[in-house]
Amino acid sequence: MSPQTRSEIKALLDHYRVSPKRRLGQHFLADPNVTRRIAAEAGVGPGDRVVEVGAGTGTLTLALIETGATVVSYETDQRLRPLLEEVVAGRAEFRFEDVTKVDLSEAFSTPPWVMVANLPYNVGTPLVMDVLREVPAIVRLVVMVQREVADRFVAHPGDPDYGVPSIVAAIYSLSRLVMRVPRQVFYPMPNVESAVVVIDRVPTPPWADRAVDLARAGFAQRRKMLRSSLAGVMDAEQLTRAGVDPTARAENLDAADYLRLAEL
Repeated sequence: MSPQTRSEIKALLDHYRVSPKRRLGQHFLADPNVTRRIAAEAGVGPGDRVVEVGAGTGTLTLALIETGATVVSYETDQRLRPLLEEVVAGRAEFRFEDVTKVDLSEAFSTPPWVMVANLPYNVGTPLVMDVLREVPAIVRLVVMVQREVADRFVAHPGDPDYGVPSIVAAIYSLSRLVMRVPRQVFYPMPNVESAVVVIDRVPTPPWADRAVDLARAGFAQRRKMLRSSLAGVMDAEQLTRAGVDPTARAENLDAADYLRLAEL
């Protein structure tokens, strides 16, 4: 069975008497071309292992199965269990639990894994940041998120969306936005546009987490100069020694700057 069309998704949901829940962020991808593009961006094939987040009606699961990869898929909505059992017919492993409450570093401890996900808008940013910081076995993420969230992951100093998620992504990975996804390709149609980001993990120094902590402290008082916002951590002399202007603000520093501060 191939990735599903809008009419097929509606028919499946009607058959199993499942109505999409807004509180679960359920907007099911209903364009086979977009679905296959996401699976292709994962770059997986026979022998590779994929963890999918948000199985939904199984359309992205099917596209990943087509590549020959082994798929473990998380879905929080128990109502979808019989639907997925019919659609996927045992060709993937489903775990019906909230992925945000799972210790992913333990569940996926042996590399490499690729995460592919159509993420609900309310969990996209924290999940990606947690995976980058805590689950090194996941070496690539291909995630569809709200467009504004995607813009944050790929932003640079000076961009309006630049912030802590941008710094986390830049410290732990190389990130690129590969596709804008219009509202019309979802069922039901959301109020916002989406985008797909590919995030490839890179080696990081032992002080990477400390760099993120410094960025959080700086952005917590983003209108203040660093000599003030980081006053409890570093003084102006230390900032200067790291090659950072004490009168700069958190948003003026890139990932390399925060890594230098953390190393110092």
